Amino acid sequence: MSKSIADVIIEGALVRSLVPGDADASPRSIAIAGGRIIALGAPDEVREAFAGSTTRIDDARGRAVTPGLIDAHLHPIQGVELCQGIDLGGITDRRELADVLRAEAARVRAGEGATPGWVRGWNLDYAVFEGLPLTSELIEDTLAGLPAILFFFDFHTALASSEALRLGGIMGARVFGDSSEIVVDADGRPTGELREESSYQPITAVAPQPSREEYLEQARATFAGMRTSGLTGGTIMDGNAETLDLLEALAGSGSGLPVRIASAMDVRPTYSLEQRAAIRAQRDRAGARWRGGIIKLYADGVIETGAGWLYEPDAEGEGLAGFWEDQARFAEAVREFSDAGFQIATHAIGDRAVGETITAYETTGSRASGSGPAGRVAHRIEHLETLDPRDVARLAETGIFASMQMPHMQWRIADGSDEWSRRLGPERAARAWNAGSVLRAGAGLALGSDWPVAEVDARVGLAWAVLRRQPGDADGFVYEPHERLTNAEALHGYTRGAALAQGDDDLGVIRPGAIADLALWSEDPLRVNGDDLAKLPVHATYVDGEREDHSA
Repeated sequence: MSKSIADVIIEGALVRSLVPGDADASPRSIAIAGGRIIALGAPDEVREAFAGSTTRIDDARGRAVTPGLIDAHLHPIQGVELCQGIDLGGITDRRELADVLRAEAARVRAGEGATPGWVRGWNLDYAVFEGLPLTSELIEDTLAGLPAILFFFDFHTALASSEALRLGGIMGARVFGDSSEIVVDADGRPTGELREESSYQPITAVAPQPSREEYLEQARATFAGMRTSGLTGGTIMDGNAETLDLLEALAGSGSGLPVRIASAMDVRPTYSLEQRAAIRAQRDRAGARWRGGIIKLYADGVIETGAGWLYEPDAEGEGLAGFWEDQARFAEAVREFSDAGFQIATHAIGDRAVGETITAYETTGSRASGSGPAGRVAHRIEHLETLDPRDVARLAETGIFASMQMPHMQWRIADGSDEWSRRLGPERAARAWNAGSVLRAGAGLALGSDWPVAEVDARVGLAWAVLRRQPGDADGFVYEPHERLTNAEALHGYTRGAALAQGDDDLGVIRPGAIADLALWSEDPLRVNGDDLAKLPVHATYVDGEREDHSA
């Protein structure tokens, strides 16, 4: 062993290194210097070789260390903008929703509401409306004329009041150049249902928005909170130049950026040549704990509104169109940004959206080809909620990473009456979030939350991957039990899999030379059951070898 002096030695832990073939369960120590791991070995040997007068020894005997977890898909900046007002999660019927909205409207009128002059809410379940058409009449009598916009849990659909529509200048249908839609009735009047971001942007533009200081404060709080569940990093999947500005500002502030972030930049079909050139110019922006270098594209919307792109129509005869009006232009965008050195990440929920994205990657070269941060990293696909078996095999053949969010299964209903399952029908719903099949086919798998769609606690995400039911509900319905992951597979998806999916070979692993982003657990996460995994204490996390304690 080298005679370098360690800044920190984490001593005597059970180490799950995520190095292939390493099953050593004896106590080991990790030596860290300059923010990187310099040794992993027997405690006595590591202390003798690397301890000096300035070395801090962290006693980890009886505990377990894993690589720091990485949330492969989250929206911490967009979440600040859209998670305004009241959290509607857990509301199960229209009566309860009406009571909550009525109370919020009273607070707004009294000047005490969460958003001045507006009723706003998020995390609404489609099941609340029991399959009824989504119209402003469903909420109008609770609002007393106030403007309101409510976002469903996926943030792909919003329900707006008539006053909000008026203030946003939404008087009828519009053409957006993507699959966004202002739903209108037979007379051409907006119903209040707004599908995809372009359709509801006119309303968010006139609604109260957080100040820059509030953005910074709330984003920092989200990042800091991530670490309590073992997360030390994540990939932002809705970024732009302003996102990079905020990351730069957070990193340059007194307390710095709490976690390590890679940020994708959205590219929409309507973007001009000038806008695309400006995005390309951002490729190499980076700091010590943040970087860009990833492009986010969209192949479809969501199943629940008929905007998920399917090989065969859904139960309502919908699902037959992609996000781009011309799929050839989607492939051109893949080529343009891949040739510019970006990694490509594409939102694809329906089976055909996944298949068409694979084809676009294949025909344009499935690997990024520049010298930027993404280097020659394989491209990735986000969500993959229902997959054709032929496309599972194609993922492995092309080296494309699958980035999935297992907690999204929480909105399913065992009898298949939820809108997602009803629209797809039993056969396609049975292919839901089939992470086990993806792994067995040999494809790379990354796991995440899609926060604020699902909670950011990585332990809950791990539990959903292992259990495929609600953690803590031992009698709960298990969805597709043959697709359950082992604890080791789930941990890999949140560590090494997520790191490789974003092109970081020196993250998500414990070995000499790797970045010292680590999680210290009270017990071995590979040896507890799924329900216990969901609440397994994380005693500390390390980012660049800097320790933050989370429990006594």
